[in-house]
Amino acid sequence: MAHPKMYDDGDPVLLQLRSLCLAFPEATEKEAFGRPTFRCGRIFAYYGQGRTGHPHPSSIQVLPDAGERDALLADRRFYVPSYIGPYGWVGLDLELGPPDWQEIAELLDSSYRRIASARCVALLDRDGSPAGRDASAGT
Repeated sequence: MAHPKMYDDGDPVLLQLRSLCLAFPEATEKEAFGRPTFRCGRIFAYYGQGRTGHPHPSSIQVLPDAGERDALLADRRFYVPSYIGPYGWVGLDLELGPPDWQEIAELLDSSYRRIASARCVALLDRDGSPAGRDASAGT
């Protein structure tokens, strides 16, 4: 049985996230468990993954560098998401304030670099990261 769709394609936060994520080399979007995921072979970002007992329809999940994870979790906007948290993922609750798209672009860049092939990272370095562009243009 397919999982029900748990997001709205017209959600302005999702539209901005989609724009950032799909700017990475060879990035694709695929729905999984009713939520959008962004991939370059493997997943580098989720949209809307909550934590047990606290769904976060307006949230983004990324896979930060291990050394950065504790610092992120010290910020009240970040949390350990259900299911994927034990594998190093963190969630950013966008309901606790307006999204900082430059910060989000940098988190996406770090997450993408963790999962992308060396060839895709080389393309990113050659063409410039979405994090280096004006990420706030969509807000």
